[in-house]
Amino acid sequence: MTTMNVSLPDGLKSFVDEQVATRGYSTSSEYVRELIRKDQERERLRGLLLDGAASAPTAPADDAYFNALRRRVRQPRA
Repeated sequence: MTTMNVSLPDGLKSFVDEQVATRGYSTSSEYVRELIRKDQERERLRGLLLDGAASAPTAPADDAYFNALRRRVRQPRA
């Protein structure tokens, strides 16, 4: 694992310390790692949404669509 030093103003440092104390993180590094993982996931989801928005339209996702999905999922597998 690599070390990274981050400079924070007093107000942000206090906020991080408070989050560590109240949300069950054992260290400020653990808290920051979790924030970075969440940001990565947000970026991944944003990319998927943009890809979907740019894709060609398909059949509408209406009641018939979801009923067909339910029937397909409930069918016994061979």
